[in-house]
Amino acid sequence: MRWGTVALLTLLLVLDLAFPPPLPKSRDTSTLVVASDGTPLRAFADAEGVWRYPTDTQSVSPLYLQALLTYEDRWFWRHPGINPWALLRAGRQMLVERRIVSGGSTLTMQVARILDPHTRTPWGKFKQLLRALQLEVHLGKTQILDLYLQRAPYGGTIEGVEAASWAYLGKSAAHLSQAEAALLAVLPQSPSRLRPDRHPEAAQRARDKVLERMATLGVWSADEVADARIEPVVTRSLRQPQHAALLAQRLRSLAPGAAHIRTTLDSGLQRTLEERVGAYFSQLPERTSAALLVMDNATLEARAYVGSVAFADKARLGHVDMVQAWRSPGSTLKPFLYGMALDDGLIHSESLLVDAPQSFGGYRPGNFDDAFNGPVGVASALRLSLNVPSVDLLDRVGPARFAARLGNAGINLRFPHGSAPNLALILGGTGARLEDLVGAFAALNREGIAGRVRYTADDPRIERRLISAGAAWIVRDILQSNPRPGYGSGTFDTGSRPPVAWKTGTSYGYRDAWAIGSTQRYTVGVWVGRPDGTPLPGQYGAITALPLMFEVIDSLPRQSGDSGMRAMPATVSEVEICWPLGIAAAQTPPAMCQRRFPAWVLEGAVPPTFAERDARLWQSGRFHFQVDATTGQRVPAGCDGHVRLAQREIARWPALALPWLTVAQRQAQQLPPLVPGCAEDGHQPDGVLHIQGLNDLAALARPPGATHGPRLQLRALGSEARIDWLLDGRWIAQTRGTASFSREFTEAGEHTLTALAADGAWARVRFRVMD
Repeated sequence: MRWGTVALLTLLLVLDLAFPPPLPKSRDTSTLVVASDGTPLRAFADAEGVWRYPTDTQSVSPLYLQALLTYEDRWFWRHPGINPWALLRAGRQMLVERRIVSGGSTLTMQVARILDPHTRTPWGKFKQLLRALQLEVHLGKTQILDLYLQRAPYGGTIEGVEAASWAYLGKSAAHLSQAEAALLAVLPQSPSRLRPDRHPEAAQRARDKVLERMATLGVWSADEVADARIEPVVTRSLRQPQHAALLAQRLRSLAPGAAHIRTTLDSGLQRTLEERVGAYFSQLPERTSAALLVMDNATLEARAYVGSVAFADKARLGHVDMVQAWRSPGSTLKPFLYGMALDDGLIHSESLLVDAPQSFGGYRPGNFDDAFNGPVGVASALRLSLNVPSVDLLDRVGPARFAARLGNAGINLRFPHGSAPNLALILGGTGARLEDLVGAFAALNREGIAGRVRYTADDPRIERRLISAGAAWIVRDILQSNPRPGYGSGTFDTGSRPPVAWKTGTSYGYRDAWAIGSTQRYTVGVWVGRPDGTPLPGQYGAITALPLMFEVIDSLPRQSGDSGMRAMPATVSEVEICWPLGIAAAQTPPAMCQRRFPAWVLEGAVPPTFAERDARLWQSGRFHFQVDATTGQRVPAGCDGHVRLAQREIARWPALALPWLTVAQRQAQQLPPLVPGCAEDGHQPDGVLHIQGLNDLAALARPPGATHGPRLQLRALGSEARIDWLLDGRWIAQTRGTASFSREFTEAGEHTLTALAADGAWARVRFRVMD
């Protein structure tokens, strides 16, 4: 007897070694990418196209485990893999009824059949029994149950209770009601016949059978079961989650072996914004796409990530992730330039800049609408996104230095191969990514510290200083003071909304439309365009992207205090300054203070107005001269004999600002005439232009019988420099010296034509075009 037992055990061991159970040798569940609360965002099927989520006994509802074990295998924790009594009962019922009344398979046997499918012959059943015994030897009960939870069939390519729960019910198996637990417990018995999305009546009958068993055995009370019976079988069409699809794909490529990737996204916000983006841009041209990113400023964690309008839309190239695509940033870099200029002591918030046609080493930028504004303060220049003042500032800060500072803070710029940073970069002549811009804009509400957006809790926290806390406060105040489009002063009560520091941008040719805004809690970035770079005429940041950005910001969660203002840093103070000198009013003689402004200054520095590049020295800044105390006539050096001298000084406006000044402002900076007999000292202006071809206050009428408006040949006399021509403040042409150009005037009404020479000389005529 002893030797027989030894022989039997030896035989079983040899058979076990020769025919080991086909246990999974590696993880073969789907890669599941979830939101911060565990809600699946996107699942990636395994190599065979099966959707199988990572699951174990600790991650499913206890109600489900109760229903499963009570209905399928009450003795699971006690039997050795097979239940002889259940097998005998099933066999007796089949002989009496001549049909299968109840099965005798244990959960272990069902796992054995899933791992090693067999035929329905007696030999196949015997093989299943042996495999079940093998599993009990090789694995613990919990491991066997985990295999069942992951691999039980639920119809189609769905395997496992977690995948089935999300596919049919749209929720995790950890949060099942009793009715839902009973339904998912019975489905694997006949997944095709009982699929609730196709056969809800059959599924409900099977579910109620489980509920009846639970009540009969006293596992659930009669009242609980009665309530569960009332609950209808309501399921979704069988589908897998497809939210934040491009981020999920990106994270999976970074961790291809991971079974479970938890992101920082807010599942509800993600779904809401995906629907909003899809609806918002449904009317745009067919191949237009968009991207949206929401970041929490405190943690740098992404809360929503929309990489394209529709992931599955081939026409819109929905598979291209525009959150990390390199695109022209338009004017979105300007706030950082102004912040750096503040830190460098070049400007304060109301420094006088000139928005007029200028040349920077052959580079002649214009504004988006071709109009010029003349003298403007820093705050207005930034809010209006004026191009010439920004290029002027970048020329003084230095393009290479500016790009390096941005790169150090996380905004990596991409330039064409072999090229270097130049003045065009501040107008979008470079490449940047939406996620980098969002991380940088957060610096405005993070005391000047930018950060890299984090998509998982394990992502490192990378932060770099972009600008000082004081400069960030000033720039944020400037941008927050820019009213929302359509919200005039006193028309809407926006006091309960958090202040938004926002900036738009449009790249050359309308290829990229941007809107980026930052509040105390969140930073939101929106990009709109065609992934292939095709222009979209008429689609620019303020029209296409900005409304969506404000919609998103207004829908974000709020906390008490979000609508309040941040405390002003100790490095910032308010000082009243004067134009045209730009210095403190307290240090400016009253006669030289022609316009006053309250300005934010950094570290107490009140830098003066920039000296002009190309203008004559006498036209720049503060000019001292001497006069005859009796006549008031100017006395040049070397001609001061026999007169009583007095000292005088005037404040000069930048020469290119002159056409926009009032008569009184121009007169205030005029030098008195020279004392008769004194030689010219070179300080008398001689750059006076005369416009030829159009008289002041002229009336223009269409020629009789003509189909076109009046046409004029125009030129400016009095300067050999480059001359820019402005019609009602908008650039229309450029000539040099006495060269002429032709212009047709078609718009009826009052107009002003200005000729502005690069040396500061100018002329202006007013005229009217008749109807």
